[in-house]
Amino acid sequence: MSEGETAESWNAGAQVVPFPVSSPRVAPQVSFHRDELRIILNLYGRMVAEGEWRDYTMDFTREKAVFSIHRRTSERPLYRIEKDPRLARRQGAYAVIAETGRILKRGHDLAQVLRVLEKPLRVV
Repeated sequence: MSEGETAESWNAGAQVVPFPVSSPRVAPQVSFHRDELRIILNLYGRMVAEGEWRDYTMDFTREKAVFSIHRRTSERPLYRIEKDPRLARRQGAYAVIAETGRILKRGHDLAQVLRVLEKPLRVV
């Protein structure tokens, strides 16, 4: 805005477009709940402190939620933590998938599934 313009004159030609409301037929996107994110980010924070991981991305679609872990920002994800509710009654909704696409662990309990990513304890 220039000095002579006011907020009213600047917005005079603008139209307000309402946020699209999902219809009842369209399934909402899948996401991680607060407790699930707490478990994932606790592991992520420990691995960042050890210098193993440096970046993450999250992707939410209608089919699944994905938390991807990167060693460097410019690389492909080392691991993907996926939540797919369609598999909840079969193998389990949670899966840890390696960079190659191999499923490392799948199950119903997120904390148990993420144990595959934790380093074993060492005697000092």
